[in-house]
Amino acid sequence: MSDSINNAKSVRAVDVSRREFLTTTTTGIVGGSLAAPMLSSLAIAADAKAAKKAKPETLVGQLHKTLTEKQKKIMAFPFDHPLRSEVNNNWHITKALVARDFDKEQQALIRDIFMGLHSEEYAERVMAQVDHDNQNANRRNGFDGVSIAMFGEPGTGKFEFVLAGRHVTRRCDGDSVDGAAFGGPIFYGHAAKEFNEKADHAGNIYWYQAKRANELFQALDGKQRKLALRSDARPEKKTATVKLRGKDAEPHGVPVADFTADQQELAKKVMADVLAPFREKDVAESMKMVDAQFDDLHFAYYQNMDIGEDKVLDVWQIEGPQMVWYFRGKPHVHTWVHIRKPA
Repeated sequence: MSDSINNAKSVRAVDVSRREFLTTTTTGIVGGSLAAPMLSSLAIAADAKAAKKAKPETLVGQLHKTLTEKQKKIMAFPFDHPLRSEVNNNWHITKALVARDFDKEQQALIRDIFMGLHSEEYAERVMAQVDHDNQNANRRNGFDGVSIAMFGEPGTGKFEFVLAGRHVTRRCDGDSVDGAAFGGPIFYGHAAKEFNEKADHAGNIYWYQAKRANELFQALDGKQRKLALRSDARPEKKTATVKLRGKDAEPHGVPVADFTADQQELAKKVMADVLAPFREKDVAESMKMVDAQFDDLHFAYYQNMDIGEDKVLDVWQIEGPQMVWYFRGKPHVHTWVHIRKPA
């Protein structure tokens, strides 16, 4: 983390404004014939850098403006279309594939939107995961083979951009979906080296999250572990997997309300770790909704799905009245997320 902070300071130290940079550069150029080409190159580079910093919502608006009628026909829908709320572990939300159906500039915008939805620390790793898991999967071609959809119209009202493929569903909605973190259910997962991963999940970029959750389990006393351990994990059934049980249902696992102060602190560290790959805006919104139901959260660990029976539990879940974070680490990592504002 210290390296990241130092790098950020270094960048700020040399990040003079575009005008200052052009002025100081041209001062050292001899001859007007050299100045114009260099100014042009610098301007292009500066514009590209500015585009990289643009918010994903802004980029979604730019992408929408470039869409042809042919493209809209296969991937644009009214905002209230039921497809917008769907999620799955391995799917194409539409037939509109990144490389096949969009030009190079549009492809770059789609990549920048996706990268912008993630934290600087994790964005490159998440992109590599999506690229890896979509290579040769059902004849796909890495990130170029994932699909997108657009609901509504940016700049004129509610909108949502959705990207979907194997082990990925992400959303960008500009807070159009009231009371829903991430704009609705999302999915992330990874099969790092093989479909049936070993107990250590070697190379899996999300396995650190399970390690943190198991730290919490180890901190529970005997009575709490008895409540936490179960053998009835929810089945994976597309969007139904993230159905919220509500206040009247009996949630799985041990209640956070019965945790000690130290255990509650560990529970918050689990939430911090699972949210770490995402951008600050979505983390803040998610945590606000989680905090509002924190005392109603339950942690469950599924003992019948322990790979290698090494007591490091591969499948676990955090559940509240308006939340589910379901980490299914068998045979490899699938994670289903749905967080809403409590009523």
